[in-house]
Amino acid sequence: MKTAPLVFITGASSGIGQALALRYAQAGWRLALVARRGAQLEAWAREQGLDAARCAVYAADVQQLDAIGRAARECIARQGLPDVVIANAGISVGMDTAEREDLDVMRDTLEVNLLGVAATFQPFLAPMRERRAGTLVGIASVAAIRGLPGHGAYCASKAGVVAYCESLRVECRPYGVRVVTLLPGFVATPLTARNRYAMPFLLSAAQFAERAYRAIGAGESYRVIPWQMAIVAKLLRALPNAWFDRLMRGRARKRRRHE
Repeated sequence: MKTAPLVFITGASSGIGQALALRYAQAGWRLALVARRGAQLEAWAREQGLDAARCAVYAADVQQLDAIGRAARECIARQGLPDVVIANAGISVGMDTAEREDLDVMRDTLEVNLLGVAATFQPFLAPMRERRAGTLVGIASVAAIRGLPGHGAYCASKAGVVAYCESLRVECRPYGVRVVTLLPGFVATPLTARNRYAMPFLLSAAQFAERAYRAIGAGESYRVIPWQMAIVAKLLRALPNAWFDRLMRGRARKRRRHE
């Protein structure tokens, strides 16, 4: 009997990561799920009827490079080399560069959202290249397209994910390893629940997961979800700076850490 394919997902205890885990489980995949809150994730897996043969949980924080590395190596030893690795873990906090404490926010955001992606991929890269098969998925954001007021740390981190994944994609192509970059628009998750601005074309986490699952399966190199946000992003990118600045004037900002 052929073993079911394996997907490794970080940030799987809530939001997009949890929705992706459920979608892959529904498709018959085995799961390797990572989150800081391991006990909470294990409880969720039990509620979904996912037994140890189908699902393993690894408690790790992607900001701790050695911890995520250990989780990845344990996954390989316990479940085998994944077919798909999804670097989804992320944080989103507003910042004001005039405030010293917000430099700490920026450092944390870059470490989790950008360095955490590379740290998630790193242990799997050499064995995937040797196998000459595998898919690495980086979860970016449409916030990568243009810098938004009050979102400096988040936008910078997600723009970094896009550029990093593009570099990695070209590096990996000769080895048969695919790199997929997904840019979600607004998705209803705990991360967006406290946003104080309009969120057009809002998707549920399950809706996003379904579209992401199809894009990953098709091996698409880059996809904005939903497609309407792709059009909005292209229009914003094409705007002259003076017009963009005027459009952003007075826009509500993301809440800072103390808020």
